[in-house]
Amino acid sequence: FLGGGVLPALLQSSNPSGRSPQHHLKPRSPAMAPPFLFPFFRSTLASSSSSPLTKLGSSSQQCARYLLQGNGASPSRSVSGWWSHVSVAPRDPILGVTSAFLADPHPSKVNVGVGAYRNDEGKPIVLESVREAERLIAGRELMEYLPMGGSVLFCELAVKLAYGDSADAIKENRVASIQSLSGTGSVRLFADFVKRFYPDSVAFMPVPTWSNHINVFRDAHVQQHTYRYYLESSRGLDFHGLLEDLKNAPERSFVLLHACAHNPTGVDPTIEQWKEISKVMKEKSHFPFFDMAYQGFATGDTERDNQAVRLFLAEGHQLACAQSFAKSMGLYGQRIGCLSVVCNNTSEAVAVKSQLEYIARPMYSSPPVHGSLIVSTILNNPDLKLLWYREVKEMADRIINMRTALRKHLEDLGSKHSWRHITDQIGMFCYSGLTPEQVDRLTTEFHIYMTRNGRISMAGVTSQNVKYLASAIHEVTRD
Repeated sequence: FLGGGVLPALLQSSNPSGRSPQHHLKPRSPAMAPPFLFPFFRSTLASSSSSPLTKLGSSSQQCARYLLQGNGASPSRSVSGWWSHVSVAPRDPILGVTSAFLADPHPSKVNVGVGAYRNDEGKPIVLESVREAERLIAGRELMEYLPMGGSVLFCELAVKLAYGDSADAIKENRVASIQSLSGTGSVRLFADFVKRFYPDSVAFMPVPTWSNHINVFRDAHVQQHTYRYYLESSRGLDFHGLLEDLKNAPERSFVLLHACAHNPTGVDPTIEQWKEISKVMKEKSHFPFFDMAYQGFATGDTERDNQAVRLFLAEGHQLACAQSFAKSMGLYGQRIGCLSVVCNNTSEAVAVKSQLEYIARPMYSSPPVHGSLIVSTILNNPDLKLLWYREVKEMADRIINMRTALRKHLEDLGSKHSWRHITDQIGMFCYSGLTPEQVDRLTTEFHIYMTRNGRISMAGVTSQNVKYLASAIHEVTRD
């Protein structure tokens, strides 16, 4: 091996002058030996005079030592400490709640922190419409790569669900859409798209908003500002503050809007308020970006839940929409979503779609197959679509019923506080108004788990635990 010239070739390639290794290599950047030679160099340098390297002479031994050291290694120890400067990442506040809950052995523990639907027994479910779609799909489809933009049929059906079948933008082929990795992936794609084509732009987020919105736009390096949304005193919408902040925002800003079932507050504008928001955004030439993770899940009516999006389209806005089918179809683990951008004309839509695909390519190349097949099968089959409508309404109705029950139990206990906001709010989450200290007491004294901002996932409330939850809340909120 050595006699064949491998080591001499290494010497020559890093020492074209022919001078000794010390003179040529030390003042320059370290030479890089192929890693597969490290064990050989170490063993031969450590061995007796019978080593093959000994026979090559002292200069070859010196070069071997240098090559090891130039690669950050030494003959006596291996490379270590590459990641010693890396600290543990902050715990996700939502996922941390679930971890703490699972570690608690108490028999009466309650988890109202999870952002996923549970039935009245506190169990996750798979919708019948999804099971039937899987039965129809099984064994009939190949597992080939999807295009970068995902399933064309899925995107067409998803956009119709979001905008309405009769939307002019759809009829005029002005919508650029691609399949994405659920709602989070949709938001990230759009944030990267904004940064690429409006690098100096500002994105406005409601206060509060889903914490991952902030993370996604931060990692996409999009400048962020906020607008007022939630009013603590009423536990409702700060409509005056919202309008004032949008009026004062720089023209042509990007504004993130929750289409329905605002997360984490459950506070949505009325249709009249949406009209005022649309008017102000039109006057300021702002770009609306809707995050619609709960269509159908909020009220049980998919058309009622997309009324804000349809209103903005009717009033001439170009907009973008991030869709997720995690909540509405229970496809949490399938990571299935759609990002759509309404453009000015067909050629613009073609260009925008190509750029979204271009962004997706180095990120994840192409999206998964199975989730898009499930959604497409349900939305494209009239019987399955009707079944899904019934099932999503049943989920929404259960959440609404639990809101009513929780409020009633608190009032029956004689609480001096107003709990009207529990039933005024909508969707999976209730912004309870509980302080971090009160939440801590719920956890330590009653084994009830939620995020410290007081957000209650109504999906975790059941007919079996609602009275216990109400009693605990009443206890920690006594004057």
